[in-house]
Amino acid sequence: MSRKKITVQGAGICGLWHALTLAKAGHAVTLIERSEKPFTDACSQYAGAMLSPFCEEEGTEPLNRDLGLRSLELWLETYPDTRVQGSLVIAQARDLRELDRFARVTEGHERVDGKRIADLEPELEGRYETGLYIAQEGHVSPHDALPFLLEAVRGAGADVHLGTDTIPDKSDLVIDCRGLAARDDLTKLRGVRGERAIIRTGEVTLNRQVRLLHPRFPLYVVPWSENRFMIGATQIESDETGPVTVRSALELLSTAYALHPAFGEAEILEFGAGARPAFPDNQPRIVVKNTHIHVNGLYRNGYLLAPALAELTARYIVSGETHPEVFC
Repeated sequence: MSRKKITVQGAGICGLWHALTLAKAGHAVTLIERSEKPFTDACSQYAGAMLSPFCEEEGTEPLNRDLGLRSLELWLETYPDTRVQGSLVIAQARDLRELDRFARVTEGHERVDGKRIADLEPELEGRYETGLYIAQEGHVSPHDALPFLLEAVRGAGADVHLGTDTIPDKSDLVIDCRGLAARDDLTKLRGVRGERAIIRTGEVTLNRQVRLLHPRFPLYVVPWSENRFMIGATQIESDETGPVTVRSALELLSTAYALHPAFGEAEILEFGAGARPAFPDNQPRIVVKNTHIHVNGLYRNGYLLAPALAELTARYIVSGETHPEVFC
């Protein structure tokens, strides 16, 4: 293999995985990030970080499922705190049509009754009569995973420069993972705003991510350590990154209360919002422009897709091999 000098732009989840994968492959990697404090400008910090290749089939193509399954393997190989305890998808009695619809457009699940739901999540006993369980899915905590990956990048021998967007001289290749900041070069990119809340309560215990389906306000709740839960997420066609709106806050918290009333007594630790980069079809792209390679459009699936896309980029650099559905 010819060792190349590679600059990776952007230290969000996509840039971190690319820097780590390429450094481990033996390339001389420099990771640059315009914010002086890590992750300040990255929408990755506001993600649910769910590794849900089957659940995400609801709104994306089979490509994302296949890439996601590979990414899940890479997460397990790389990050020791990757939790794979499955996903539980439920709906209230009046919304069971949503559950049937979800079952039709996704794979990998088993139908479970109220008793099985109680076995999986004792806190939900008697609350839901039917649901879907996807055993292969998992999640990570962004607050823990991002710093881990940054240190892993350094440990793999890459140079990390914060507070700069200046590309070093004599770079053989530039891998652009800047998300919406690359919109001048990728004019079809659009922003999709996602808002989420982090709450804390010792009154509810969940073992896995739980999705509560609703015609207007679908919700997911992801358990983190220290009695914390991530509640998300709105999906708004906007590139605004300002504070969470009152409407969104009410939707998130009221739907969490509907999932389990004990969430009504939880502490609100944080609200946050980020704008995720997406192409018109919500599919990821690796765009090659001579020595400049854009990896973008991960939509709401950054954690699910980044490891597999980094692997595809690394393979292209070595052999010129491309994936027909990803490269353009």
